[in-house]
Amino acid sequence: MFDAIPHLKFYLAFAWLLYLVPLCIWIVLQKREPVATLSWLITLALLPYVGFLIYFLLGPQKINRQRLRRGQSRQGLEGHDVFCPVDTSCTELDLLAQATTGLPPSTATSVQLLVDGAATYDALLLAIGAARNHVHVEYYIFMPDQTGAQLRDALVERARAGVKVRLLLDAVGSSAIGRRFLAPLLDAGVEFAWFHPTRFRPFTRPWLNLRTHRKIVVVDGQVAFTGGINVTDEENERITENAYRDLHLRLEGAVVRSVQSVFVEDWAYSSGNTWESFKGTLLWQTVKPGPFAVQTLVSGPDSSWEAIHRLHVAAIHEARSRVWLVTPYFVPGEAARMALTSAALGGLDVRLLVPKMSDSRVVTYAARSYFDELLAAGVKVHEYGPRLLHSKALLCDDDLAIIGSANFDHRSFRLNFEISLLFRDRGVAAELARLLDGEMEASVQVAAQRNRSLWRNRLPEAIARLMSPLL
Repeated sequence: MFDAIPHLKFYLAFAWLLYLVPLCIWIVLQKREPVATLSWLITLALLPYVGFLIYFLLGPQKINRQRLRRGQSRQGLEGHDVFCPVDTSCTELDLLAQATTGLPPSTATSVQLLVDGAATYDALLLAIGAARNHVHVEYYIFMPDQTGAQLRDALVERARAGVKVRLLLDAVGSSAIGRRFLAPLLDAGVEFAWFHPTRFRPFTRPWLNLRTHRKIVVVDGQVAFTGGINVTDEENERITENAYRDLHLRLEGAVVRSVQSVFVEDWAYSSGNTWESFKGTLLWQTVKPGPFAVQTLVSGPDSSWEAIHRLHVAAIHEARSRVWLVTPYFVPGEAARMALTSAALGGLDVRLLVPKMSDSRVVTYAARSYFDELLAAGVKVHEYGPRLLHSKALLCDDDLAIIGSANFDHRSFRLNFEISLLFRDRGVAAELARLLDGEMEASVQVAAQRNRSLWRNRLPEAIARLMSPLL
């Protein structure tokens, strides 16, 4: 039937070029990494018109925050923290973190590492129950299960007691939540907002791929929680036998102001409210400097600096004795891979701890595709199981630790809105070292294997690696 159409091949070729050329120009002008750009170009060329829809929905995006910029959302920090002049004792990492995040170095009076969900939820419920002024909550995943209901009911109780409660959830990660689950919160007066709701508008690219991966709770401007643990039964070992192995933080002191400012910015951006809406909320507490030196790190597609990525790479380059990295998703870029292998080749104790099998088989295969290079350089690679390892931390030498929500992959470094804490403290580093040492004792060290199966191992890993820039 189609053979009867004259010049059909010409029309199809012209339609293909008409689709591909403008799209290629659009993508090339974004000036992203050549490998990622070429990956998208090949994908789009092989999937005419369908590829455009995929790129429109999931392709790389940069956003400009509207209605409230960083400077406005961080009002109230003045006079509390002092930015480091270049001629002081601030380290290069301090200055780098400050320049890329807009947040100054700070301190904490109390730092508590919370291992696994049960300990984290207990600490959260205790802090929320003691709230007198406000509770601010931001999560990527908040499930309407037993754990989620328990935290929801605690928020409802405080709201009914007159405490201002604001709840911000990611529209994709927390999509399982429905009106019935939210009803008690709204009835109690809790203010609620979705981060990047999944609504589609004609001729407007949806932010389907740009998520807040942050986990933040701030109580009365005095206590802050952040780290890798979401609100779900999957991370509660009291409910689920094979709950994720994970790490979270409880903080007090001046650093709470920085964590609070991140929530304020996200809330104002997502809800459309201005700074005036926070009147009556005691956002900042005046506290004395604490003994723990700490820097809040934030990154997301609203900044081109990739602050958390840069700080990880810089910290690895600065290390002199050891680099221990734990992450559930390991898909490093060239800079991060070079930093790790250079440290190992330079004689440092470099270790990588990843899950034996993450919740994404493609990411697991992509991670394993880098093992040969790491092992050849002298990196010790450990796979943790049977529970899914979900902790995200970097330990360098005896005094530097980074703990937070960011995975060691392209998505966390470039697409997600993330938050991590950088500590310059021997006590925090020693506690993290003891934890990671125990995790590695319970793991299997990966050995170089030359005769691995082509079909079961090498080929799937190689294909997954090709997808690394898109993961």
